[in-house]
Amino acid sequence: MGIYGSPRIFCDLREAGVACSENRVARLMRAAQIKSVRGYKRPRYKVGKPSLVALNQLQRQFQHDEPDQAWVTDIT
Repeated sequence: MGIYGSPRIFCDLREAGVACSENRVARLMRAAQIKSVRGYKRPRYKVGKPSLVALNQLQRQFQHDEPDQAWVTDIT
């Protein structure tokens, strides 16, 4: 029963006929430092969030007078 939190314990106590509120159960659990074990969520991608694009530093000027003035790469 290590996964039970205050809402589930509250429902079980109600079914057993014990008069209490969910807030009281939560308060008593906090006082006794009892916490429910939470499951984990799978990592998901952020939907609708645009990818970060680097600024165009060269402004389409690829001709330079000296070598090693500008380095360009493409990862597509």
